[in-house]
Amino acid sequence: MPSNESHYDVAIVGASVAGCSAAILFVRHGFRVALIERNPDVNAYKHVCTHFILSCAIPTIRRLGLSEALECAGAIRNGAVFWTRWGWIRPPDTPDDPRAWGYSIRRSKLDPLLRNMAINSPGVEYFPGESARALLEESGRVTGVELEKAGGAHRSIRVRLVVGADGRQSLIGRLSGLPQTVKPNDRVAFFTYFRDLTLATGKISQMWILEPDMAYAFPNDDDITLVACMPHKGRLPEFKKDLEGSYYRFFESVPDAPPLDRAKQISTFFSMVDMPNMSRPASKPGLALIGDAALASDPVWGVGCGWAFQSAEWLADHTAAALKSGDPARLDGALEKYRKAHRSALAAHHSLICDYSARKKLNLLEKLIFSAAARDSSMARHFENFGNRRISVGEFLTPRALARAAGINLKSRLVPKN
Repeated sequence: MPSNESHYDVAIVGASVAGCSAAILFVRHGFRVALIERNPDVNAYKHVCTHFILSCAIPTIRRLGLSEALECAGAIRNGAVFWTRWGWIRPPDTPDDPRAWGYSIRRSKLDPLLRNMAINSPGVEYFPGESARALLEESGRVTGVELEKAGGAHRSIRVRLVVGADGRQSLIGRLSGLPQTVKPNDRVAFFTYFRDLTLATGKISQMWILEPDMAYAFPNDDDITLVACMPHKGRLPEFKKDLEGSYYRFFESVPDAPPLDRAKQISTFFSMVDMPNMSRPASKPGLALIGDAALASDPVWGVGCGWAFQSAEWLADHTAAALKSGDPARLDGALEKYRKAHRSALAAHHSLICDYSARKKLNLLEKLIFSAAARDSSMARHFENFGNRRISVGEFLTPRALARAAGINLKSRLVPKN
């Protein structure tokens, strides 16, 4: 293996959703990209995932030119209804409005599709089966990455920008020295897949906010549905003792539960017993983090894939002009702007997710909004806009929205029951 490679502008470590999206966008800006992936199998995919792509990512997916390929692969235009103690939150059906849906597709299809799109993009060179082992630095600035192959052969790639897209347990994040904040998650997750599971909502996902537990059924491609339960950690011994029995008993107690006994379970059970919320600043001089490498939130809310697409786009757009200038100081200024944009867009969402993942009950504001959304279609749409991260936390909790929710709830108490 050559000891040095210097004909790339950007080195991206991790060839999953965030990394491949960034690679495609950077080469479209005219840059040369080294796309590095430790798994040698081009068809490798992430196994533990909700497979739910939020609608906030649709503009990025369209920009990538990925929409048609996803639909040809069987992706479902998703939506969701939410059970609460006040009843179901059912957002109005607007199938022709792309802002109202994202996609659901298993990662076994999504990852190879997107990876092949990236590695076949002119300007991308793919490095399968190679792992990062160190970052190269000069005068406090990242200037490249050292790679290692199985057997010990290694090479150094010097670039103007290194991108960490290597997931929740990001090695690039650890090597960067950027401080990591870890917040606990008091729930665990167990899920499996069913074929021919008939939901009352058809292809619309169902989610149960059970306080303290949660559950969901997410239809995917090929008539396969992921069904998950997320009990609080106090129930972990119960599930460890009898996972299958505990799982099925859990859904026997779920209101309007899907008829699991009439479908075929087609996989083993997958478990996630430690799902902490983790975050790092998204950049430092010469380096940026995208996707879960920067921000890994409780997977209950299905934000990971959507934010992976979006953060890749934000990074490419914030740094393209500075990269073209060839001025390291200008690039570092652009990276700082990306860091601030990333934080502005996602930090408040992440904070609320962290807060709820450590609680067993909804707080007063959540009760106000959720109960109103179960009683009023416009509030249901407002709730869905927030759940799909199309609006900010500030927009979700405006005085006007809170006042409307209070009015809806008050009116429901004044109307006599039949």
